[in-house]
Amino acid sequence: MTKLTTHVLDVYSGKPGKGIKVDLYYYKNDDQKSKINTIVLNNDGRSDNALIEGVDFKEGKYELIFFVGDYFKKIAEISKIPFLDDVVVKFGISNIKEHYHVPLLVSPWSYSTYRGS
Repeated sequence: MTKLTTHVLDVYSGKPGKGIKVDLYYYKNDDQKSKINTIVLNNDGRSDNALIEGVDFKEGKYELIFFVGDYFKKIAEISKIPFLDDVVVKFGISNIKEHYHVPLLVSPWSYSTYRGS
C-alpha cells in the first residue's frame, strides 16, 4: 500500500529520535496549508502508523515539521535558545503508486534529509 512514513536518527547521541513530535501539512495552494496529522515518534524514532495512506495519500506539496528543539533540551546541555528548534522539510509527492519515506538525521546544530525507501 502506498503511504508516507518517516523516522529520525539523532546523530548527536547515535540513537533513534524517540519522543519527537512531528506535524504533517498539505498545501492546498502556494500560501494555504492544512494540518493533516500530528504524531510522536516511538522508541525506534519511527511512527507507529503511516503519516498518511490510502485515499488520503495524494499528489501535491507537503510539509513535515520536526520539533527537535524540545527533544534536545531533554537529552543534551544546550542553550535555552537552541540553534535548531523546528526542522521544516517541504517536499512533493508526484506518484501516489509509490511509498514515500522521509528520514531525518539530526543533531542540535545540523540536519540532513533525503527520500528513503
